[in-house]
Amino acid sequence: MSRVASADERRPGAGGQHPAAPGPAAVAAAVIDQGRLLVVSQQGAPDVFVLPGGQPGPGETAREALARRLRAEVGAWPSALTLLGQFGGAPRDSGTGPMTVFAAVLSGPPRAAAGLAALAWTTGADDYAPRLVPALRDQVIPFLRRTGRLPAR
Repeated sequence: MSRVASADERRPGAGGQHPAAPGPAAVAAAVIDQGRLLVVSQQGAPDVFVLPGGQPGPGETAREALARRLRAEVGAWPSALTLLGQFGGAPRDSGTGPMTVFAAVLSGPPRAAAGLAALAWTTGADDYAPRLVPALRDQVIPFLRRTGRLPAR
């Protein structure tokens, strides 16, 4: 696998290299294919859909964490990651802080893997809309539409 992060992206405490602000509480991938966004539900909350992703480990960059989580959750490595930004209220769930979201291209087709109840594709305006966590529905999807990554309703 190719390297997905540079040394200056390391979280504080990783070798003490950069006294930067703390890293993200979580990272997530916006994987879009044919005008639809990939969402997943966890076995513990099968009716709630979030972006694939998770928490960075100690000394792990956001990109490294996301690559690891994508491989574990959807069985594919990211072949490209583009930073989209931080979104408040956590698109992943309502109980954590901000999340860094990347647009991701996967190395292969996604499949439900570790700890997932389901994997689905949504336009954000379909039957999945009420099952999306609020920050995903109210912040991330509108951003993806404004920037032309997802089609307007």
